[in-house]
Parts: sequence; structure tokens; C-alpha cells
Amino acid sequence: MKVDKELIEHVAEVARLKLTKEELKEFQPQLKEILNTFSEIDEVDTGNTKPSLQPVEIKNVMREDVAEGSLSQGEALANAGHKKDGYFKGPKVI
Repeated sequence: MKVDKELIEHVAEVARLKLTKEELKEFQPQLKEILNTFSEIDEVDTGNTKPSLQPVEIKNVMREDVAEGSLSQGEALANAGHKKDGYFKGPKVI
């Protein structure tokens, strides 16, 4: 694919970018390199490859739901600096 000033200007316009002349010159070789890389990727034979949304198979991502004991109200409030009537006391919010 031919990467020239007009292509860079078109891409910038579609992306709603205002590029200076220096930026146009800077982006031309970069866009050319990107397009060449994608061209190389297009040449890879992927005919026998299954589509994959996850490159690494995920197994056992969920643990078994087991009921466990929890803190009593007194234990939870034991180290609280601010407590009132059996609850944590926080700052007033207006």
C-alpha cells in the first residue's frame, strides 16, 4: 500500500486530528511500518487454527462456595477508634 502525504492527511481527518507539517512527515514512515507489519501478519496461514477469544485456557476460576465463620460484633469493633451503640462511627457527611 502506498503511504503518502494524502493518505496521512485522510487518516488524520477521519481521526479528527489536526497535524502540523512536521507531524505529517513524522507519521508517514511510522504508518508505512505499521501497514507493512499487518501485511506480513496477513500472509500467515491460519486455516487450521481454531478461533480463540482467550489465548490461555482458563480452568477453575471459581472456588467452591463454602460457608465460613465471621467476626462477632464485639470482635469487629474491638480495634475501632470510633464506635457508638455497637456500630462504627464515621465522620458526618452533609
